[in-house]
Amino acid sequence: MRRGEFKRKSRVIVCDDNYDHASGIRELINLENDYDVIANAANVNVLISLIKKYQPDIVLMDINMPETDGITGIIEIEKLGLGTKVIALTGYDDADLIYRAMKIGARGYILKTMASAQLIHALDEVTAGKIYLPASLTSKFFEYFQVNEKNGGSADVSDDEENLLNYLTNREEEVLELLTKGITYKGVASQLFISETTVKTHVNNIFQKLQVNDRTQAVLYAINKGFANKKRVKIAV
Repeated sequence: MRRGEFKRKSRVIVCDDNYDHASGIRELINLENDYDVIANAANVNVLISLIKKYQPDIVLMDINMPETDGITGIIEIEKLGLGTKVIALTGYDDADLIYRAMKIGARGYILKTMASAQLIHALDEVTAGKIYLPASLTSKFFEYFQVNEKNGGSADVSDDEENLLNYLTNREEEVLELLTKGITYKGVASQLFISETTVKTHVNNIFQKLQVNDRTQAVLYAINKGFANKKRVKIAV
């Protein structure tokens, strides 16, 4: 079916706490004949209310959200049972996050830095009932999937706290190690030669993976589990 031949535009809600980014996505999508962004949500609670009210076809879900993260948001959307399809939207190509998002129900995963054409293509594929992963992320996802299936699916969210540290990427381990030494975010950025914004992104991912809410809890968890002495096999990402 050609673009423009749909009887009704697919309704989209964008969930992103960055107002400028959300507005840019809205303007981009609304240029297309097939889609209509009916609302923006700055957090998961507002998003769930909007979904109940408007029952959109697709949600573009930012994974790194304040208060309630995007992974939890996807789970809450699935619980509604309204058939809303979710495309995870993030600035971080973490293999574990891709795995978790897709396993709990996301129909697509796309990076914020990708070209606008890829976002529209992702919407087209998911609307057509397909799964969308950009070529640059596909091999990373399946390598991670295969390893974790062989290990009994250990990347899945579980109550086995002993395995939570294994979810961290090499870079996240480096960040966490510096945090356990009391180094500030600015200091971590300086030592790892990355921006402070990137450090905060890594920290947010660490919080999600260790199932904690702040830096103190993350550090205590790491210390209690003997983080500095652990030797783990890591997935290269």
